[in-house]
Amino acid sequence: MAWKFPTANELQRLAAVLLAAAVVGLCVAPPANAQWLKYKTPGIPRLPDGKPNLSAPAPRMPDGRPDLSGLWRTDAAGVPETSKAMDAVKPQPWAVALTNQRKELLRRDSPSILCLPSGVQIDDDVGKVVQSANTLVMLWSGTQYREIFLDGRPLPVDPNPDWMGYSVGHWEGDTLVIDSAGFNDKTWLDGDGHPHTERLHVTERIHRSDFGHMEVIRTMVDPGALLQPWTVPVKLELDADTEQLEYVCNENERDRKHLVGKASDEKSVSVDPKLLAKYVGSYEFTEPTTHQLFNLTFTLDKGHLVFGGMGPSVALTSSSNTEFAGDGATFKFVTNASGTVTHAVITTVEGDFKAVRK
Repeated sequence: MAWKFPTANELQRLAAVLLAAAVVGLCVAPPANAQWLKYKTPGIPRLPDGKPNLSAPAPRMPDGRPDLSGLWRTDAAGVPETSKAMDAVKPQPWAVALTNQRKELLRRDSPSILCLPSGVQIDDDVGKVVQSANTLVMLWSGTQYREIFLDGRPLPVDPNPDWMGYSVGHWEGDTLVIDSAGFNDKTWLDGDGHPHTERLHVTERIHRSDFGHMEVIRTMVDPGALLQPWTVPVKLELDADTEQLEYVCNENERDRKHLVGKASDEKSVSVDPKLLAKYVGSYEFTEPTTHQLFNLTFTLDKGHLVFGGMGPSVALTSSSNTEFAGDGATFKFVTNASGTVTHAVITTVEGDFKAVRK
């Protein structure tokens, strides 16, 4: 039960899209269950038809600084760039070994499965932002928060290691630069299970380009676990006219008891590379709640079909000539009468989802 289609209030929202890996820890999530759906968010510029004008100028605080406040979700337009950057991680050898071990054990000890905080570095959304003159607060699911101090204080010198670390911010023009340190080593750097040490330092550069769009460029530095700094950009879109619902993981956690066995238990069949090549390409998926359009990709690497575009690339196991599996999801390619691939059906515990070939 590795892949799921969680609600907008789960800990690791990545995007309003199809695939979510609760075991992997990178949840691609639609804002399916939201609150106050018929209540218009105050203070939002509107188009003549009443829809939010996301291209209007970014709002500003009384001191002239950009106001980053709002409820944010991942923008589908930036997902491919984020996914490519996530594949660029270069861990230390011991970290590679531990990551492989976590994958083999189906990531059943991930913080998300254990209902523990995921950490600053893995949250690809910033949730709901509330900004004041000296503090910026990020809220997730009504039960988790992160506090960034903007009052000029430095990072603590010898902090007690914390799940979310300690964060301070300063402005460089219209970009908010956040420095975070003082983490414990219990969270993961990503859903694949890459570890970090207590030496982890995270720098985020947040820029709101207009009313409805914002980008976070997150750089992780950890000499104990990474061979070089790792930078991941995330594009965000304002999620207007809705609010978050409360989500409490421990209240209804059902995943871990199903995560038995090992990844190597899944056996594959041999598929002709020429047949695999028929499936290579881009596939469009429209998220049913937000109607956002996402581009999913399938490529070939060393005789394996690889799924990409929604986080770290996933090498798929061939179950038959048309069906493939990866981290608990199944992918079935459908052809028409002439043998041309028309779409892929992706099955998760939340149901079947259709991705149309471009």
